[in-house]
Amino acid sequence: MRSPALTEEIKTLVDARDFAGVRSRILQWPPADLAELLTDMEPRELAITFRLLPKPLAAEVFEYFEHDKQEELIQALGPAQVAAILNEMSDDDRTAFLEEVPEHAVMLLGLLSPEQQRIALQLLGYPEGSVGRLMTTRFLGVEENATVQQTLEQIRERGEEIQNLNVIFVVNAYNKLQGWLRLRELVRHSFSVRVHEIMDANYIALHVTDPQNIAVSMFRKYDRSMLPVVDVTGSLLGVVTVDDILDVAEEEATEDIQQMGGQAAFHEPYLDVSLGKMLQKRAGWLVILFLGELLTTSAMGHFEKEIASATVLSLFVPLIISSGGNSGSQSSTLVIRAMALEEANLRDWFRVLRRELLTGAALGLILGVLGFLRIAVWQGLSNYTDLFRSYDHWLLLALTIGTSLCGVVLWGSITGAMMPFLMRRLGFDPASSSAPFVATIVDVTGLVLYFSIAYVILSGSLL
Repeated sequence: MRSPALTEEIKTLVDARDFAGVRSRILQWPPADLAELLTDMEPRELAITFRLLPKPLAAEVFEYFEHDKQEELIQALGPAQVAAILNEMSDDDRTAFLEEVPEHAVMLLGLLSPEQQRIALQLLGYPEGSVGRLMTTRFLGVEENATVQQTLEQIRERGEEIQNLNVIFVVNAYNKLQGWLRLRELVRHSFSVRVHEIMDANYIALHVTDPQNIAVSMFRKYDRSMLPVVDVTGSLLGVVTVDDILDVAEEEATEDIQQMGGQAAFHEPYLDVSLGKMLQKRAGWLVILFLGELLTTSAMGHFEKEIASATVLSLFVPLIISSGGNSGSQSSTLVIRAMALEEANLRDWFRVLRRELLTGAALGLILGVLGFLRIAVWQGLSNYTDLFRSYDHWLLLALTIGTSLCGVVLWGSITGAMMPFLMRRLGFDPASSSAPFVATIVDVTGLVLYFSIAYVILSGSLL
């Protein structure tokens, strides 16, 4: 966690050139906490402090920095220090960093060792947003005829470079994935046992070109900390670990939440978004929603005579449109989240429609009864006879409001539930059918429904 006092202490030690003191202070912290601690430093102080870190630790701390801090540090360090960091970084984190700095990618790739450069180019060659860009090649794969003793020797030799030793993958002589086993299974058997005798041949694998959201679903479904990645021939290429999947899941959830708020996704931290980009991302949707709400005025203009004849109808417009919009927002939010978690897909649209018909009708009935009672209580406690023209018609007005609420809430629930399915069917992100978007649609159609019901019920009385 951040500690301004400790950060200032380190800055003071750097200015005093007490590098031994700096090293003793910073080496006490885990990499994630150390990254937070160093975030507020100026580029010069950060570069000096970073040079005092052992190479493996420096690379690990670098991976925890936000993109802008990474780029700032790269520009402050010399080529030798940058090369050391990039060569020590895990494959997946290095790929993510190089994706963010395409203008410097060629120069940075040139600093890598031949082997690391080959791996970096291979991972960058996979489609953007694919599993291939998430995977690391630092895993343990053993040949199926290897013995337990030979496998343990490999672990001793390569253990420092491998990210996760809990799971070992088994391949044949052609590098085709055959199965997997846990380290605890390995140490339970005698040295002479062959790996294929104790491996689990029922494995789950990701394809290298799968979209990253598929990987999130697989990790959630099978509750794994690591999954292998294969190509079309079944050859083992790498592994994806759960820490990277958590990052992808967080990004997807953030993007969905931003879109559900009626704006375009930012793809960067809120406080790092420039004013220009903030306006660009938010103004577009606001203009679209504004133009949609203009139709509300048109709808009310169409029923101008009815409003003039029964002014009291206009008093309940906010009640009607807010109830419909709220029910639509609830439905759209629930369905969008269900689709994101794969609890519902396109073929479930009729089940969802049937559920929302029942739910919307029940909710509409509840609000309709409350609306009816509101008019009844108002009639009993107020003296606004001129407004009603005659309280002999209060029952018809109450029936109009109650029926309208039933219809609008039901319509809002159906619209909110079906809009995400329509968006996905058209190839768009269901989150684009945001709550404000659904509310705008329901506002306009709800007004038409309200005044239509009023015309039918109040004709010959208030109208």
